Amino acid sequence: MSKDSPSVPQTEAELEALKRVRRRRSIALAGALALFAITFYVLTIVKMGPAIFDRAL
Repeated sequence: MSKDSPSVPQTEAELEALKRVRRRRSIALAGALALFAITFYVLTIVKMGPAIFDRAL
């Protein structure tokens, strides 16, 4: 293994730290994805304008 490759966690503390980092990263990615989806939803509504409410159902 090279010096740049991550080492395998040896202790319970290292494993718990790795889990915390992964969880934080997962939450950040979920938040970014939710923000992305909300942005597209809002932009779609804005682009359609008020005419979206005047259509026949």
